[in-house]
Amino acid sequence: MTTMTNEPPVLLVAGHWLGAWAWDEVVEHLGAAGRRTLPMTLPGLDAADPERASKTLDDQVAAIEAAMEQAAGPQGETVVLVAHSGANGPVTRVLDRHPEKVRRVVWVDSGPVGPGSVFAPDLPDSVVELPLPPFEALGQFASLEGLSGEVLDRFRARAVPEPGPVVRQAVELTDEARQQVPTTLVCCSMRGAQVMELAAAGHPMFAEVAKLEHVDVVDLPTGHWPMWSRPADLARVLLDCLGTEQG
Repeated sequence: MTTMTNEPPVLLVAGHWLGAWAWDEVVEHLGAAGRRTLPMTLPGLDAADPERASKTLDDQVAAIEAAMEQAAGPQGETVVLVAHSGANGPVTRVLDRHPEKVRRVVWVDSGPVGPGSVFAPDLPDSVVELPLPPFEALGQFASLEGLSGEVLDRFRARAVPEPGPVVRQAVELTDEARQQVPTTLVCCSMRGAQVMELAAAGHPMFAEVAKLEHVDVVDLPTGHWPMWSRPADLARVLLDCLGTEQG
């Protein structure tokens, strides 16, 4: 299908341990609908990079900024950022630095983080990287619903350990204009109504959600990795989000 040039480019950023490959099925559906997509592998998550374990949150932010410039092209188009799970750290920082360059941010079973947030604040400096935990342990913190044994095997085989500097670095934020960027929350392992209730109640995990000025909530019931458990449905949700950004 011919790509529609009047629609914003879409940057897809997966969470911890994942690269651009995690979006393959979703990209296929979006491409069939004519959408311009750019799935990303953040610095530190390229298994072929011999220096990947030394990458920082700053490196990941810089990579997203470079990808935005590439996607924006000579006309300086604004982009749609789609962030899954642990991509919320670098993507929140990008929103803070460049709110005017983002047409919409779509959080996939994720959401913005607050200033000073650190993913693993107690991780000793001696720990070089954080590997994918055993699924028994991971499932206690993130739902594996909808993932077949084949998918889990692929996840294990392709997962790349998260660099220690990334998970120890605090998220620095300075510009509240990030809260004005139109936002969609795609809620998978927790229903949207519950997320908004917790945000309204001041739960620290959802404190930034309560500050958003333009937020839409979409339920996509499944586990924490909907790009694998419900890829066609996730693509359809994204297309619905992107439909509001035409013109």
